[in-house]
Amino acid sequence: MKAILCPGYGPPAVLKLEDVPKPAPADNEILIKVRAAAVNPLDWHMMRGSPHFVRLVAGLLRPKDSRTGVDVAGQVEAVGSNVTRFKPGDEIFGCCKGAFAEYACAAESTVALKPASLTFEQAAAVPVAAFTALQGLRNKGNLQPGQKVLINGAAGGVGTFAVQIAKSFGAEVTAVSSTRNVQMVRSLGADQVIDYTSKDFTAAGQTWDLLFDSIGNHSLAACRRVLQPTGTYVIVGSNARGLIGPMARMLFAMLLSRFVAQNLVGFIANVNQQDLALLRDLILAGKLSSVIDRSYPLSKVPEAIRYLETGHAQGKVAITVA
Repeated sequence: MKAILCPGYGPPAVLKLEDVPKPAPADNEILIKVRAAAVNPLDWHMMRGSPHFVRLVAGLLRPKDSRTGVDVAGQVEAVGSNVTRFKPGDEIFGCCKGAFAEYACAAESTVALKPASLTFEQAAAVPVAAFTALQGLRNKGNLQPGQKVLINGAAGGVGTFAVQIAKSFGAEVTAVSSTRNVQMVRSLGADQVIDYTSKDFTAAGQTWDLLFDSIGNHSLAACRRVLQPTGTYVIVGSNARGLIGPMARMLFAMLLSRFVAQNLVGFIANVNQQDLALLRDLILAGKLSSVIDRSYPLSKVPEAIRYLETGHAQGKVAITVA
């Protein structure tokens, strides 16, 4: 079978389309015939080994595991002996290791049945970005009905899901996006849109109960000024570079939070069966949908990641597997 491998750290050119053996599922796994995958910032961080602290886990000089891709959607090809929730032929979506391939194995607990209303590409676009939005707003932001939430980076992969999930929780949503994305984020349910090309949200003269930030392009001081005195600032992304990259902003914010009334938090989303089921329920209820900027074939994964790295993708970038 064909798979995209990352034999060493570097730019997208290091990724190679190779012939590899078809995997076999372990007892608690399913074998997926991959129909679609999606690209995340996680993929290019792991590809580049940047920030450098990721190499402590992934491998110091080169990746210990060369498989790439996490978001997946496809059909169950085979199941392990302990699998009870799925059978061959089921259409599923979720997370796995090595989604940029014709076949991949996933733990039974990290996938769910694909909603019939979604294409494989739309389903593959959901997991990592929607997990991040859901857990950031609910777990870290403790978002309540009627609260005012600002979403910085509302047109991105995480942001498009954050707008919809915040609305499903009954929040009043202000979205920050560029001019070309204003109508799109309004269509997702945003009550107000701030066009950052003409107005700085930190100078808008407004305050919010929760600031959900997937960009990190303003100082912590500026972000705190637009929060209510006991408001919450949730950091899910940052343009910071250096040895620990975005973690520097998260760690400093969490340290500062000990000395102020506002709650300043950073986090990394985790994959779990309960939240995937909740996301599926939101999709089935018509409260959550995927925004896909463009799709690439499996052989063009390097180009897809290169495009994602520009920071201008509207929603998600999908990978279609024949």
